[in-house]
Amino acid sequence: MPALSKRLDRVKVAATVAMTIKARALREQGVDVIQLTIGEPDFATPTHAIEAGYQAALAGQTKYPPQDGTKALKEAVQRKFKRDQGLDYPLDQIMVANGGKQVIFDALMATVDEGDEVIVPAPYWGAYPLMTRLLGGEPVVVNCPQNNGFKLRPEDLEAAITPRTKWLILNYPNNPTGAAATPEELQALAEVLLRHPHVWVMSDDMYEHLVYGDFQHRTLAAVEPKLADRTLTISGVSKTYAMTGWRIGFCAGPRDLIRAMVNMQGQATAGVSSVGQAAAVAALDGPQELVAERAEIYRRRRDKVVDALNAIPGITCHRPEGAFYVYPSVAGCLGRTTAAGKRLDTDEDFALALLEEGHVALVHGAAFGMSPYLRISYATDDASLDEACRRIAAFVAGFR
Repeated sequence: MPALSKRLDRVKVAATVAMTIKARALREQGVDVIQLTIGEPDFATPTHAIEAGYQAALAGQTKYPPQDGTKALKEAVQRKFKRDQGLDYPLDQIMVANGGKQVIFDALMATVDEGDEVIVPAPYWGAYPLMTRLLGGEPVVVNCPQNNGFKLRPEDLEAAITPRTKWLILNYPNNPTGAAATPEELQALAEVLLRHPHVWVMSDDMYEHLVYGDFQHRTLAAVEPKLADRTLTISGVSKTYAMTGWRIGFCAGPRDLIRAMVNMQGQATAGVSSVGQAAAVAALDGPQELVAERAEIYRRRRDKVVDALNAIPGITCHRPEGAFYVYPSVAGCLGRTTAAGKRLDTDEDFALALLEEGHVALVHGAAFGMSPYLRISYATDDASLDEACRRIAAFVAGFR
């Protein structure tokens, strides 16, 4: 058969997808697997958003939309950035894409040349380095260990920047750790970035409304306005409003960058679902009480899972500020042997054995650039979380 592209050698299937496939295969065999691999809210899309999409379809809003997003949604995004962060963007500095992931891809596609470096703090969402490699760039991974709260330190950022650095990617609240940066921590990073005007900054704020306790999310462009002319601020409706399947992400940033990104999107997918955009308008402009109510449910789930994991010998779990993930260390479990006789030398060994023997699906930390950890999504119902924690405890109790 004809040859495939050599660029496929640069990337592999994401570990979250691979583990989800393994769990699905077991379920198809009749095994009762608890799925904690996917970052997807278990709540329903708000009914007023569904109704808005339905009415838009009935009204004939089913034609090709503008490549950069409908005027109605861009205006709603404009209001959202102003309301949430005090950021005031004209409409030509805002664009809509098929989920936040396409925003990131469009941005990297429009800017990254062969050999350009993209600074990716670890632990990271696997898409960042995978996309960078696919486009010929070089991800520069900077470790952010647990004793730093899984957050990037300014001195580590300074050491990572070179003349070839094109982007710094910031993701707070973070996937996979749930770590969130304070305004003071972001300002310290901003002081470094101000000394390096050749570096673009990508602020992936997809989990911005999922923060707990007294924590208040602030985005970099709001903390340091001097960086606004080279900062791309990304958000969407997927996590906040449980609208993952509607595929609506959006961003705001410098005019020339947005124009280039719209061009890239035009070569790939063009516009975004018109009825999905109508639903997103309703979500952004409609009642917001549901956001806080659901965030409180996530906080309670976080505390339940963190407490349960910390009660298991060999596992220690940091209590994160946001998102709906925990990132426990399993360092104390390595070198042991499971009840079925499998030796655990890595976090991937732990995750695979837990799936096969304990029937709980989660993702090993190596997939996010830091071992020996696991990523657990608690975006699922309480009964499943309780049972999953019981199974993990029983799995570890069987070690020898």
